[in-house]
Amino acid sequence: MEEPISRESVVVATERQISADLEGEVVILNFDEGVYYGLDKVGAHVWDRLSDPVSVNELIEHVQAEFDVSAEQLQADLSGLLRDMREAGLVEISGPSRAGDEAA
Repeated sequence: MEEPISRESVVVATERQISADLEGEVVILNFDEGVYYGLDKVGAHVWDRLSDPVSVNELIEHVQAEFDVSAEQLQADLSGLLRDMREAGLVEISGPSRAGDEAA
């Protein structure tokens, strides 16, 4: 079972992918699966921050500074995006997680 994603979890893009910016959106190729994934403007903004390890809390603060979104909606959307990217093998998520402190 994968560990829950908390605000203190650390996220980084894996080395088994390559990505390209396409007019504000991002396309990512997973080398292992040979599958392409696409991200919209907000997802691309998050992806841009994942070249170096970053905490979920830092991602939340960064996105809130750039986009008009409620904290609750952002936490739910970001948690879903990170889970999907982890399942697709695009990111690694590690770090502390405490009960009751999940991002979504």
